[in-house]
Amino acid sequence: MRPIRKAVFPVAGLGTRFLPATKAMPKEMLPVVDKPLIQYAVEEAVAAGVTELIFVTGRSKRAIEDHFDSAPELEMELARKDKQAMLAAVKNILPDHVSCIYIRQTAPLGLGHAVLTAAPVVGDEPFAVLLADDLIDADKPVLSQLIDAALTHQGSILGVQEVAREDTDKYGIVSSNKVNSRTERVNAIVEKPAPDAAPSTLAVVGRYVLDAAIFNHLRRTQAGSGGEIQLTDGIASLMTEKPVFAHRYEGTRYDCGSKAGMFAATVAYGKKYHGLEP
Repeated sequence: MRPIRKAVFPVAGLGTRFLPATKAMPKEMLPVVDKPLIQYAVEEAVAAGVTELIFVTGRSKRAIEDHFDSAPELEMELARKDKQAMLAAVKNILPDHVSCIYIRQTAPLGLGHAVLTAAPVVGDEPFAVLLADDLIDADKPVLSQLIDAALTHQGSILGVQEVAREDTDKYGIVSSNKVNSRTERVNAIVEKPAPDAAPSTLAVVGRYVLDAAIFNHLRRTQAGSGGEIQLTDGIASLMTEKPVFAHRYEGTRYDCGSKAGMFAATVAYGKKYHGLEP
């Protein structure tokens, strides 16, 4: 497998769970302490060696573009007031060698459609997908763990974790055969199965390393419930052509797509990285 240089960030969702906060602000810009969710995902990708960040956006997402752009007036004011720490925090959001590309998803047709929207920019390279809702605190960036696994096993990699049986209807669930202590070869994947029908309790979370062949499979994938194209269905189809593996990452995940998860992440990160107490 070729090196992973590109990462796709699907950020076109409406974030209705966080209304009214997300009425005019993207959900991905909600802060965990002092950084927006999307910045944590971007920092993880950059730490893993990614140099091209592809944001699949929608309406009212301009704040994301502004966040990763330069802010000359703000930088000038901070420099004038000699606020060097704040100036560094603003200027160093992205390294100079990393570029951002923004693509508009014209309709809310699901995660699979959002990934497919990035195809013209990704081309024929393997690439990563990161969902900012899944904030994962890890000593080694989770995407780095998945890229290592992809290079070792020469296949697409899904970040997975065990979940409670009663929660299988919230995730894509895989059936797999063990390769080593952390990696398994996937033989089936089902989107949000009922607990009594789930093939396992091994759930896919918001980290993927995918072969570019996934695009052809997504183009052939029929819309499912809600008229959406599911990435899970595209991966299931991809497995008929190329190997797909599930990797049990090391790290603590916070589901920041929920209010409870966002609160837990804010408390944990505040304590661990900022010495704050609630």
